[in-house]
Amino acid sequence: MEHVRHDRPAGSAHVGMPGAAAYAVAGLVHLVTGALFTGSLLLIVVGFHTVTQPLIGFVLLVLALAMRPRVGRLDPDLPTLRPSDAPALFRLLDEVADASGVRHVDAVQFSTAFSVTVTRYGIRRRRCLVLGLPLWVACPPQQRVAAVAQALARTAPHDIRSGAFVGMALESLTAGLRTLRANGDAYIEWTNDPTAWRAGDVAGGARRFNARARSSEWLLWIPRTAMTATARLLLRLTLPATRNSQLEADDATARTASSEAAIAALNDQRLARAIGVEMHRLVIETKTLSRKRPATASQPDFWEAIACHAALLRETRDSDRPTGAEAPAPASDAGRDPFDALRVTRLADHPRHPATVSLDEAGLSRIADELRTTGQALLAKMMRDGAVPA
Repeated sequence: MEHVRHDRPAGSAHVGMPGAAAYAVAGLVHLVTGALFTGSLLLIVVGFHTVTQPLIGFVLLVLALAMRPRVGRLDPDLPTLRPSDAPALFRLLDEVADASGVRHVDAVQFSTAFSVTVTRYGIRRRRCLVLGLPLWVACPPQQRVAAVAQALARTAPHDIRSGAFVGMALESLTAGLRTLRANGDAYIEWTNDPTAWRAGDVAGGARRFNARARSSEWLLWIPRTAMTATARLLLRLTLPATRNSQLEADDATARTASSEAAIAALNDQRLARAIGVEMHRLVIETKTLSRKRPATASQPDFWEAIACHAALLRETRDSDRPTGAEAPAPASDAGRDPFDALRVTRLADHPRHPATVSLDEAGLSRIADELRTTGQALLAKMMRDGAVPA
């Protein structure tokens, strides 16, 4: 692995009016959560001799607990590697992080998704890179560097949506909405059959149960609506900063992995669906059509088959792409996000950058050896649970 350190140009530190409003809304969310928790305890303790105040306090306490800030955790179902488990992989990740001007990651988890993201866990909000093994095996070496650089560069301080203050407010609202989600199954359907045993009692009980369920749904509708509106407002206010951070991450990726690799990595995001379908097909084929091995046995060439399928998809896409300045966009680009297309065009129009971090054959071989056990563990998980198309 070759690495040349460069100085990352400082981005604009100006938050702007939408960013300032997002901080204000996030602060209001934290204040409301604290006020709900404090007020509920006061109502329960001070008004303990009454009946109404503790009841109201209990309801407020439930809302406060639903909106409490969550401490992220590592997914226990995903294979996890630490620096001591994969020194070559973490050496590459540290070089990419240094080139992008961001903090190093503390752990790497591997998933079956065609994506690379950074999550935070623990009170100290340590960083974990969630690396999709299908993306890793499907991309050429330099595009792997670009995909990792894109994910790491997104953790720069300019993306206030992923920051501690605004990010935790969004996480609290999302978790609260999951806790208070509407339950459409909390109703009893009863056909009043006069020949049934104690039909009148059962029908009356069903009516009383449904009445209580409707009352609770109406009570929860107000906080659910408020949480939904606040979460959407935060997403809308942080959208400019998020898009600016994506553009800055694209620039950092181009400087780190080269402009060509950054553009190719963005274009290969459209392969996610096809790769997911192929993974699903291979898993079903192994579990149902293979007669020489048990249904849960690992398929030795599974990840090699995914890499070959991705290369074929890439070759077919490139051969079908029209040439010339006046050529129309291919049909595969019709449903593409306009902002993603803008990102690709922006990188193509800017001056080209060479790679400052490259993955050579020796480093690639060492990383492949370190990930062999992880690939087998993920494959065993898919054979057990099935692979869901992306």
